[in-house]
Amino acid sequence: MNGCLPDESTLERLRQGIEATSPRPHHSALLASFAGLLPGCELRYAFTRGGWYRPGGLIQQDGSRVTADLERWAEEELAACGGDFAECIERHDGAGLLATRHVGRSHYFVGVYGKGAADFVQLEIEELQEVLDRQLLDPDNLPTDLEELTDPVEPLRVDAQPIDRAYYRFRRLTDIRRVLARQPGTANIQSALSRFMEEWEQSQARARGHFSDQWVIGIREHKDRYHNTQLAATPIPRHARKLKTFHWNPEAKGVELAAQIQSFDRVAGYPDAWYFHMVAGGLVPRTIAYILKNDLEDGFSYLSETGVKLLDRWVIDPYGV
Repeated sequence: MNGCLPDESTLERLRQGIEATSPRPHHSALLASFAGLLPGCELRYAFTRGGWYRPGGLIQQDGSRVTADLERWAEEELAACGGDFAECIERHDGAGLLATRHVGRSHYFVGVYGKGAADFVQLEIEELQEVLDRQLLDPDNLPTDLEELTDPVEPLRVDAQPIDRAYYRFRRLTDIRRVLARQPGTANIQSALSRFMEEWEQSQARARGHFSDQWVIGIREHKDRYHNTQLAATPIPRHARKLKTFHWNPEAKGVELAAQIQSFDRVAGYPDAWYFHMVAGGLVPRTIAYILKNDLEDGFSYLSETGVKLLDRWVIDPYGV
């Protein structure tokens, strides 16, 4: 299939609907805002990733706004002082200015349009809230350059009180099949993500549901040394939280290791889960692959047929993604 990415006008309607919606638990209003915009590819909530933030602005003690962009403000203030950093600091020392930050969470929504592992679109929406972060200047440890002013190693923290309401921001809508096509590889060397998804389709996991039921794709863009935009894509397990409580015995083998493998797959909810989390999730130690191989050679047969094939290929040609 050709995916279900919308045209520019529909994409703009999607963006406007998202950013006009106030955050609510379970994202019910958000789901309603883009219902019907992607026919044949209905979006559903998948996963939330939090714990990140971005630099914010600057406010006075009375709450009035100085700037929404601290870094730009600092550069302009330094320029106004003729590049004299000491003068810039002296101008604002004692003013009690407060720096803010935008606390963020990324919400992932997926819409499946085919049976292949990569046959889905992924919508990323940020939920942000500006909160107090720190005193701009610590009188006992004044910055000596612009970097220390905007991003000090040991900031003088203040209580992270919200200074504005939380809001949604559209991040990106991506056809994962197109992402897969952009992953680095050659005629003879398959990209890691392509191999990961191909192996999913060859495993028993496929019979338990679509790839996007278990994984989303973390996407990062960066510039290479030639200033070309490169795309890095990494599988992120949707249900890692419930699996993090699983403790592997790295020295187990035979019957004990078989029990660990079967228990992990049961908690994950699909067969061969141990393998995919070994390759991408980071929850299964890779040393287990070699212990499993020794068990197979010793006559144990507790892995599925596809699990054996995946393991054999990995031992010959190990990889991670």
